[in-house]
Amino acid sequence: MNVETKRGSFEVIGRGQGTPVVLLHGFPFAAESWRADAEALAPRMRVVAPSMRGFGASDTSRLDALSIDTMAEDVEAVLDALGIAEPVVLGGLSMGGYVALAFARRAPGRLRALVLADTRAEPDSDEARANRDKAIARVERGDLAGFVGDLVPGLVSPVTRAERLDVVEELRRMAMSAAPASVIAALRALRDRPDARPGLAAIAVPALVVVGEDDTLTPPAVARSMAAAIGGGGTPVRVIPRAGHMSNLEQPDAFREALTQLVVNAPERRPT
Repeated sequence: MNVETKRGSFEVIGRGQGTPVVLLHGFPFAAESWRADAEALAPRMRVVAPSMRGFGASDTSRLDALSIDTMAEDVEAVLDALGIAEPVVLGGLSMGGYVALAFARRAPGRLRALVLADTRAEPDSDEARANRDKAIARVERGDLAGFVGDLVPGLVSPVTRAERLDVVEELRRMAMSAAPASVIAALRALRDRPDARPGLAAIAVPALVVVGEDDTLTPPAVARSMAAAIGGGGTPVRVIPRAGHMSNLEQPDAFREALTQLVVNAPERRPT
């Protein structure tokens, strides 16, 4: 469905009833990457998965000003349009994790719990920023297919590449459905994102960090370092075997089990 907000129209996958659980997708994908999770989790919770600006069927305006913070503002606008005033369980994977951290900093009163999957709090290194620039130039030259072809294999574990070709092809298909202008805008937003580490200690809701055992982009050591800084420490880390950077698609049962456990155990909060 498409949800009309004060900031434009956004594609949203919505399933189920009960505790609202908002899932934010990675780059360069859309809400579709959460569709199977939404269907599976719907009997126990209300899943809301929006496509970020420029992706899926969401608004494509103002891409020149796209940033991690403006994506977080868009998520707030979607919640407002859906009439969700109660605090939500917010989960973000990869780029979605950056947006979730920005949301947590901007609107802590709207959080009931936080899930950070295959993501990091620190900004891009100089090398990573240079690689983003190379990717932007490549897509600007018209080589989105080459960019996606090089990107996708590194997003998954060796096990997935060897045994789950359906997942690899699905990721390739979803990535190729993204508009080049949206990919370029998101690469710039990723390159220029702020350092989220100073805000980790202020997170005061139950949190969970999830990471694929074979994630080479945001490896388990990075996940553990981030978890140690959240709320002063004590945040659990769930390492998912046989998964890379796209843990919800590579090992969906393990991912959903971890998410469900957090949702079930998270205490209710009143809106603030």
